[in-house]
Amino acid sequence: MSKKLVVIGLLGTKLDHVSRRKDRWQQWRPTVAACQQPDLLVDRLELLFDRQSTALADRVAADIESVSPETSVQLHRLVMDDPWDFEDVYATLYSFARDYPFDTDREDYLIHITTGSHVSQICLFLLTESRHFPGCLLQTSPTGRQRGHSDPAGMHRVIDLDLSRYDQLAKRFQQEHRESQSFLKAGIETLDPDFNALIERIEQVTLATTSPILLTGPTGAGKTQLAKRIFQLKRNRELVAGDLVEVNCATIRGDQAMSTLFGHKKGAFTGATSDRPGLLKAADGGVLFLDEIGELGLDEQAMLLRAIEEKRFQSVGSDDSTASDFQLIAGTNRDLIAEVRAGKFREDLLTRINLWTFMLPGLAERRDDIDPNLDFELARFAESAGRKVSMNRESRTRFLAFAADPSTPWRGNFRDLNAAVTRMATLASGGRIGVEQVDEEIARLRHDWGLGASDGADHHALLEDVLQPDQIDAIDHFDRVQLAEVIRVCRRSKSLSAAGRSLFQVSRLAKQRPNDADRLRKYLQKFGLHWDAVSTEPTAR
Repeated sequence: MSKKLVVIGLLGTKLDHVSRRKDRWQQWRPTVAACQQPDLLVDRLELLFDRQSTALADRVAADIESVSPETSVQLHRLVMDDPWDFEDVYATLYSFARDYPFDTDREDYLIHITTGSHVSQICLFLLTESRHFPGCLLQTSPTGRQRGHSDPAGMHRVIDLDLSRYDQLAKRFQQEHRESQSFLKAGIETLDPDFNALIERIEQVTLATTSPILLTGPTGAGKTQLAKRIFQLKRNRELVAGDLVEVNCATIRGDQAMSTLFGHKKGAFTGATSDRPGLLKAADGGVLFLDEIGELGLDEQAMLLRAIEEKRFQSVGSDDSTASDFQLIAGTNRDLIAEVRAGKFREDLLTRINLWTFMLPGLAERRDDIDPNLDFELARFAESAGRKVSMNRESRTRFLAFAADPSTPWRGNFRDLNAAVTRMATLASGGRIGVEQVDEEIARLRHDWGLGASDGADHHALLEDVLQPDQIDAIDHFDRVQLAEVIRVCRRSKSLSAAGRSLFQVSRLAKQRPNDADRLRKYLQKFGLHWDAVSTEPTAR
């Protein structure tokens, strides 16, 4: 059984009106025309009109009965005091939609948006998009030839607002979304799921708000580079017109900090030989990045809070305030909550900049991403040095095994990785990094980090955490050392899969379908162990 077709629309007080100087049967009238389409059989028309248009509504209903006798017309008088008052119109149409007995199992609905004020048309669009009107939009119009009144039916078009059905449009939005995230990651195909989720949220916030953004994380985690890319993404989308102004707050102190940030008037202090606008003014219309914001003094913090909240501040030595509208991105490697408790950071400022806080993990927490970042650093070296350097398979495998090992601390994070690649690439002969350069770099990093040949883990103590003494005695010494190392890796890994990737870093490259988690699971089962038992360190021994 085919569904009935129902059209819901507003009466057009001008377009549906019949001119006395014209034959109404030769005049294009959109509400009547909606029922004259040869390929659009309208079973029922729900005609909405205001109380001043009752006579016109009756006349249009009678004309539809003449040209389309199969269409029944239901008249609905609405009370709208002002057809140009958005709140009034939306509330009235919303109430109609809420109370109307829609039956989508038996009827299809078209919402006619050709008539009514522009405000009414917008409201109908929004209510249809939100599915309060569960149907598609109907647009009727005359053509150029039809303006000569040869065909009063004109033409029509049905518009479906279900965007999921527009494959190309959906793909375009998805592609734009992926490009934005890739831009924030500098084009690096990162693998760590937690980091990718973090970047996705940062992209969403970047494009949706101008509120302050706080980037936290250890030194070298990439806060500065991310802040620059956030700004550039906003600039690319034309969300900001001004510049990016950045300053490391650790490099300015006292009067210098005040003058640098807020500017000064000539003669405000010794050496102030001319007016200085300050960085907050330079960031007007753009983005201000304050790296290491925790280094600011309490006085500067107070003035910064006012500038964020009121978009105004006072230069040193000035009685007048200066206006500046900027978005703040702040970076810090400090625990600002602890700084507030210690009286070193203003609680009201932290509350203001803590709306969108993103914690960037260190490189040691993103070992899955070392491989693609290695390629990124090699590309950066090629760009800066003007020559391309690669790694052979053996040297790459050797370096990644060291880099991904949980005992490798990466205390300087991406700065350490960048320095390591730069040194290896500089010393590479013939444009290729070999095992000799890799071994030399590994030895240097271990020395710089204060590591010996081993990290000195107490193998027996590790085994005692998960096995009984008689179970340990039943294991060969060789297997005890190996099992203890596996336990150590598991405790430093976020998941069974991550631990497996670290333990089988070399052998997995030769497998087409490596299943590191399954290999590790089976290994532990040999000793009657499972992931939960070995992945958590006891609180007390």
